[in-house]
Amino acid sequence: MKIIYILGVLFFLSSTIICAQTSISGVVLDHSKIPIIGANVYIKGSYAGSITDEKGRFEFVTQKKGSQSLVISYISFETKEIVAEVNLMNSLVLSLKEDVNSLDAVVISAGSFSSGDNSKIATLKPLDVVTTASALGDPIAAFQTMPGTSTVAEDGRLFVRGGEADETQIFIDGIRVFTPYLSTENNTPTRGRYSPFLFEGMTFSTGGYSAEYGQALSSVLLLNTINEPEQEKTDVGIMSVGVSVGNTKIWNKNSLSVNISYLNLGPYNGVFQDRNEWIKPYESLSGETVYRHKFTNGLLKLYTAFDVSSFEVIQEDINFAEGIQDALKNKNVYFNGSYKGVLGDGWSIITGMSYTYGQLKNDIQFSEIEDVENSVHGKLKIKHFFSSRFQLSFGGEYFITQFDEGYTDKNSTKINYGFTKKIAAAYSEMDLFFSKDLVLKAGFRAEYSHLEQKISLSPRVSLAYKVSKFGQVSFAYGDFKQAAGNQYLKFDKNIGSAETQHYILNYQFNKKGRIFRAELYAKNYDNLVRYDTERPDLTTNYTSKGYGYANGLDLFWRDNTSFKNTDYWLSYSYLASERDFKNYQTKAQPNFVNRHNVSVVVKHWVEGWKSQLGLSYTYASGRTYTDPNRSGFLNQKTTAYGSLSLNWAYLISQQEILYLSVNNVLGRQNINGYQYSKTATSNGIYKSRALLPSADRFFFIGFFRTISEKGTENQLDNL
Repeated sequence: MKIIYILGVLFFLSSTIICAQTSISGVVLDHSKIPIIGANVYIKGSYAGSITDEKGRFEFVTQKKGSQSLVISYISFETKEIVAEVNLMNSLVLSLKEDVNSLDAVVISAGSFSSGDNSKIATLKPLDVVTTASALGDPIAAFQTMPGTSTVAEDGRLFVRGGEADETQIFIDGIRVFTPYLSTENNTPTRGRYSPFLFEGMTFSTGGYSAEYGQALSSVLLLNTINEPEQEKTDVGIMSVGVSVGNTKIWNKNSLSVNISYLNLGPYNGVFQDRNEWIKPYESLSGETVYRHKFTNGLLKLYTAFDVSSFEVIQEDINFAEGIQDALKNKNVYFNGSYKGVLGDGWSIITGMSYTYGQLKNDIQFSEIEDVENSVHGKLKIKHFFSSRFQLSFGGEYFITQFDEGYTDKNSTKINYGFTKKIAAAYSEMDLFFSKDLVLKAGFRAEYSHLEQKISLSPRVSLAYKVSKFGQVSFAYGDFKQAAGNQYLKFDKNIGSAETQHYILNYQFNKKGRIFRAELYAKNYDNLVRYDTERPDLTTNYTSKGYGYANGLDLFWRDNTSFKNTDYWLSYSYLASERDFKNYQTKAQPNFVNRHNVSVVVKHWVEGWKSQLGLSYTYASGRTYTDPNRSGFLNQKTTAYGSLSLNWAYLISQQEILYLSVNNVLGRQNINGYQYSKTATSNGIYKSRALLPSADRFFFIGFFRTISEKGTENQLDNL
């Protein structure tokens, strides 16, 4: 009898539990009504749930009552959550949207080459940038192997898609750098002021870039400093041209990185003489520091860089038998403070400011010039994620530059001139993801120029569509404006801003370590500076009536999987460009434009040698110049440019590296143009001389050692 009683109680309890449970069922489909297999479906805050079968169906029971949240999730799809009464969750038909942030989602790629974590499509990593054989550790030189750039070997700056060098602007952590290049002598390429030691990500946009960036007609280069160093370390470098030392400290939520470098080309020039007569070889002292503090919801970074340099040289000149004597002293300080943080509820903020001080003293033959520039850039950007499919950003910024120049002819008194330029800007931009295969970015930028006293509007739009699993097409259009350069405004403050329009059509294929890009573009230029003298000065008449165009095709292929331990890329650019600006006599192909540019970069790791071997080859078709002995303007072209560079990094130990490189290893005498005498001979002939680089080759050797906590760090990614 007792047993029967116990069994009765158990039966009653089990019946009560079963009656207290509610069945939940349904089917999960994608946007095309195709069943999703393996989706996770569960009641939020409980263990009740199930996984969909081969027909997308699910069924489970729960003891929960009343209104509950049902969660449906699956990889590559947006997680869905519905709230309803439990007893109504029967025979549900649930549809999931594709996750537009999944790894295979479409991205805007028109005009953009990215590295690091700045984009899902990475064509260069920081290691690639600084181990390219021809770059000698300069990110600017490494990006010159990318399609869209022209080879202007005697200059060293970035010339992009028919634009002059000052049409490319450089930003550090989103904040403008006003004087990004070192000062150098004629016919010797400059370098970027900032070493790769403190940067982790780089984005090179050759056109069609975001409304966030202004005052750049052709392109922008974005450099991002390291957010959080992995460990404390000390780096020491002993080089054929100088020494360097760097140190990183980490404590609590803070970190500090410092890098100092001293260069002196005196010993190098003593061994490898060039075409110059050096009175005082190039010498510089530079340093950089980044302080970081991590808040609960944000990161503060304070970046400071300085450099001082000087040299004195006598260079050959066809009009002066004794040559031209040039002495230069340069001081530069750059400060950049930025904050990036989360405000909550989908809101984020990026803000910061930069200050640049530059002083250049140049004593050339019979005259002295002293330039002093003070520039400030302040910026605020707010971004809101309404959903994974719609994002809105807006912000404002302010630029101010005060430029003063003093010119002293040794036979006259000092003349002072200069200007103050102020530009205020605001922008708004949205990202609209229709699906993971289709995305639209659209915005506009408004700017007010203090000198011009007018407001300008610049619309910009980009569209990308995924045409296959590994391929996509992108289109971009934008209006871009840029104030006249310092070399003109210092003489005439009334010169207007130049304008251009970009049209870009891009195809990109990305699969398992292989990337192929093909990009067509067209650019129209208006309101370019014109003047009526041999070179700009106080007596020149200036207008903004210049114009031009640049059309072309860029091709890029990279492969790091087909050959073991080998990574290589190939780039080709075709550029058709003409301008009627400056003191041009007629519309012509500018002398900073190459019709054809080819770059080949190969890197191979030899395990048995513990070595990385690198090769870079650059070819560029001839550039225009004017031969006064013939009729016409820019009527001749130089011979084609060619340069082969090699490098070798040998790991003596895990933290010790021996590094060697040779630029233009074959010693080819590349001609950058011709200089003609100012007066003709008795036969009416203007004599000429070829403008050759100061040295046909450049040799570099260095020993680098790293001391770190884990003993695994080295400087291979800084070479």
